[in-house]
Amino acid sequence: MDLQISIKFISDILAAAARSYPNECCGLIEGVRGKNGWRALALHETKNLAEDPRAHFLIDPEIQFRLLRDLRGTGREIVGCFHSHPEGETAPSTTDLAGAAEEDFLWLIAGGKPQSLRAYCFRNKSFQPVQLIEI
Repeated sequence: MDLQISIKFISDILAAAARSYPNECCGLIEGVRGKNGWRALALHETKNLAEDPRAHFLIDPEIQFRLLRDLRGTGREIVGCFHSHPEGETAPSTTDLAGAAEEDFLWLIAGGKPQSLRAYCFRNKSFQPVQLIEI
């Protein structure tokens, strides 16, 4: 499985992570699913509402519900989320695993030094790596 994503979106996520430092950035990924993966069509950066934004992220549920309503009937959907690990790696943390619930949902994580971006799909109670295809 792979995620087709523009170089601009990758740059936007990395910029959000840098702006939010030392806190985690977060947001939603709007896109479409295909038989071999996903295609990102828009990013929706949100404020991190977590009590401790340096260690966790919490996307504003009001923004998520509004986006779900806006996407009804468009053929687009929320295919995933993105966030950063300001002092960590680009791998899902135990906190990420504890918060994951939706099957076939993408998680993009910015982190590391130098900063990079990796993608994962939550499936069968674990994270599976997803290849990023720059378009």
